Amino acid sequence: PAEAPRSRRPKDEEEKNWVDRMVVRTGYAEQHYAVEECMVEHQDWHRCWELVQSFQECMAAFQNVKKKQLLKTSVTAVTVFIVV
Repeated sequence: PAEAPRSRRPKDEEEKNWVDRMVVRTGYAEQHYAVEECMVEHQDWHRCWELVQSFQECMAAFQNVKKKQLLKTSVTAVTVFIVV
């Protein structure tokens, strides 16, 4: 017998929850939700451009900090490996 098509909804919810958790960890959830609310209200990213740009800048700063932390950790790990 043919299987009934699966609903996409549970996976959509899983993806949304994953995105929410990720954004909350950055500390910029408020900006993210402001962009989402603007997009729901206006359905035009051009009208939400200032919020989008602000959120992009916040995320870029967060990513730069994380990158520096990873590089510092990598250099420390390599130094420990060489010294040992």
